[in-house]
Amino acid sequence: MSQRHSDSSLDEKLLEYRFHAELRLDANGNPIPGLPMVRSSLKARANAAFEPDVSEPLPPPPSPEDEEPRPIVLSTQSPAALKMGTQQLIPKSLAVASKAKTKSPARHQSFGAAVLSKEAARRNPQLFSAPSFSLDDMDMDMVTTGNLRRNLRNQSYRAAMKGPGPPSSKGDSVQLGPKLQALAEEAAQPPSRYPAKNKKTLGRKRAHKGSFKDDPQLYQEIRERGLNTSHESDDDILDEPSGPVGTQRADTTIVVKSYRPAQLTWSQLPEVLESGVLDTLSTEERKRQEAIFEILTSEFSYLHSLSILVTEFLQSRELRATMTQTEHHHLFSNILDVMSASQKFFEALEQRHKAQVCVEDISDILEDHAQHHFHPYIAYCSNEVYQQRTLQKLSNSNAAFRDVLKEIEKRPACGGLPMISFLILPMQRVTRLPLLTDTLCLKTQGHPERYKAASQALKAISKLVKQCNEGAHKMERTEQIYTLNMQLDFGKVKSLPLISASRWLLKRGELLLLEESSIFRKIASRPTCYLFLFNDVLVVTKKKSEESYLVQDYAQLDHVQVRKLEPSEPSLPGGSSRSSSVPYPFQVNLLHNSEGRQEQILLSSDSASDRARWITALTYKERQWQGITNKGELPQVEVTKAYFAKQADEITLQQADIVLVLQEEDGWLHGERLRDGETGWFPESFAHSITSRVAVEGNVRRMERLRVETDV
Repeated sequence: MSQRHSDSSLDEKLLEYRFHAELRLDANGNPIPGLPMVRSSLKARANAAFEPDVSEPLPPPPSPEDEEPRPIVLSTQSPAALKMGTQQLIPKSLAVASKAKTKSPARHQSFGAAVLSKEAARRNPQLFSAPSFSLDDMDMDMVTTGNLRRNLRNQSYRAAMKGPGPPSSKGDSVQLGPKLQALAEEAAQPPSRYPAKNKKTLGRKRAHKGSFKDDPQLYQEIRERGLNTSHESDDDILDEPSGPVGTQRADTTIVVKSYRPAQLTWSQLPEVLESGVLDTLSTEERKRQEAIFEILTSEFSYLHSLSILVTEFLQSRELRATMTQTEHHHLFSNILDVMSASQKFFEALEQRHKAQVCVEDISDILEDHAQHHFHPYIAYCSNEVYQQRTLQKLSNSNAAFRDVLKEIEKRPACGGLPMISFLILPMQRVTRLPLLTDTLCLKTQGHPERYKAASQALKAISKLVKQCNEGAHKMERTEQIYTLNMQLDFGKVKSLPLISASRWLLKRGELLLLEESSIFRKIASRPTCYLFLFNDVLVVTKKKSEESYLVQDYAQLDHVQVRKLEPSEPSLPGGSSRSSSVPYPFQVNLLHNSEGRQEQILLSSDSASDRARWITALTYKERQWQGITNKGELPQVEVTKAYFAKQADEITLQQADIVLVLQEEDGWLHGERLRDGETGWFPESFAHSITSRVAVEGNVRRMERLRVETDV
């Protein structure tokens, strides 16, 4: 018993000595005076665990006269933040509100101390009952009582204060207890052959010893670095030196931790490290290899997610039993053909990757598959309108479908994601491929032959995306026109040939009629009218039923004028007395109606956004001629989650789409999707603002250049 007690005491002393040395504490556990307030650089912190442990004498504490206060530079003032803006979207748990401290000791946490505690936990897993965490998952501050505060990524602040150990009845902060065992001194590791890689890990455990296929990620959970329109990954930004500390203004309201997706990069591959090629490879060539490798790994993640869609949903007998054969076909379409095309594409990329440590080029593979093997994408995207309608119908009216679907989505293989996130994967992938290929073009500008090949591949993929978009629009518009042609009853009004290959619906909806003009006086019912606005004609109707509309009048869109009114305007019937009941009025003038006469209609919407959307749609022709000349000065947003258009004037958006904001009204944004120029409305809550002017201007330049170079 005494021997065990002696061993325990010795272990405690060794551990205490090691922690004091790493944290630079004096004998009483307080920070040694004179430590700087500014956090050490990324390079110094990240390389601390990889350099020999050489003890150096501490410099004497500076005198109060010589010591100047140094501001704490937060990560929102880092080079990455200065490039990408100070209001970028980050995981919520990676940000904590900073609190002013009157007499806080110097905040200095060495990387080695955190590694020591992690190593102790690894050797004795029973010490921690909570899931393991890395240095990236916590912020550690030494407070005056010697306790540690941990900001765990998946726990609330209150739970994090209790630490990962067993909960205390009093909720005290966790303390280093005597259960931690002393560690034998390990031999110092030699400096890494490629220190730039180590510099960017920031302590995250990223020891990838196997293939990138060992632990595949769902495609929904990754965001390719090649989508960054600044053409620089997080690692590239960290390479650039920051400005002088004194010239940067530190935020005092929020502390943002460095966040980086834990994805395997080309520079981390064992075969790359063992070959020694990183010692002689130029920075430009390394970035090109990373761009090539990202296309490969992202295709594998995409293929992995498609396999889950097939095995868990498409091949589910329980789910198939809840719907008809037609509904099942509309829901999944030709997803097996899409998956087969993806499999062939990935195998070609992987074969090239295995044949060469430094891949010569993949542009020929991209061009060949875009031209000859990716045609299933066109059919799948063309079916999108039927797919969304079928899913909505089954979800709203089929209880058995809802129950079975809910159980499937709970399976671990689905990662807690809904089926719709798997169904839209082909649309997401095909729209991201041009940007990833463009990144490859930019990385080959110094090599004329490679650049020409990459440009040809980019043009082929962009042509494919255009065919996918046109296929989806054509199918939807054709069905709409044929359906409306059967629902519109022209009665005594001169008939209008509605079916046309060049005509499509811009907007439809019911509006309050403020003043009955001559075309409505024969209708003795509630004062409403139903408008159908096409890209070339406006049709004014009265709604008889959900599938029947009586046409009152129509006019070519060139002969339609619209004007926004204020509720207090005297031109409104009843004047200011109706201002409360008519909050969003506007006026529509038919300069040349179906009978060649001029008509005026006073209408009102039920919301400011609906009125704005009607006015925007009715001025479609005018906006077409005007165009947008100052795109670089307009605000931009990045879509954070997919949005599916529910009305004709809305736009379907994929995650990571960049949208130029043309108008904002009552929680809705009207914008132009930069990758193809399509416009429409979408909820503001589905996107976040891009605050960096550098990124905004870079987005516009890149998209304009893509449209010129691809010529599609």
